[in-house]
Amino acid sequence: MKKALLLLLVAISTHGLLQAQTTEDSVKAAVNQLFEGMKTANAGLVKTAFADSAILQTIITRNKEGKTVIRNEAVSAFADFVGKQTAGAADERIQFETIRIDGPLASVWTPYKFYFNGQFSHCGVNSFQLVRLNGQWKIQYLIDTRRKDKCE
Repeated sequence: MKKALLLLLVAISTHGLLQAQTTEDSVKAAVNQLFEGMKTANAGLVKTAFADSAILQTIITRNKEGKTVIRNEAVSAFADFVGKQTAGAADERIQFETIRIDGPLASVWTPYKFYFNGQFSHCGVNSFQLVRLNGQWKIQYLIDTRRKDKCE
């Protein structure tokens, strides 16, 4: 009886762990879709990574007056810009540092280094908020930092 109970507990915990891993993998796949679209200059792939009402922002740490500014960009404008690039020109290399999931909401933190035409351009961090819509993870909010130093 004890062995059966122990096996049942192991099976339940393993199932929960595998299910959590599968969910985390699907969140990563949604984020990776954006970067695959950028790398292949595929505007359609970039657009479909985002929810219809998505917000895309960049924190500029210092404008001409030395102030921190948040720049807004329309997802469609960003995707169109990506689509005009040469495949392989935009290469953003990310690391998944933190992923948190609660039901249909996921938060993802990814430090990155960005290369353009094979040359280092800048680094920073992406902060994603994703929502599970109609069974698919979509980026609802993306804000990033950009800098040229401290890019270990």
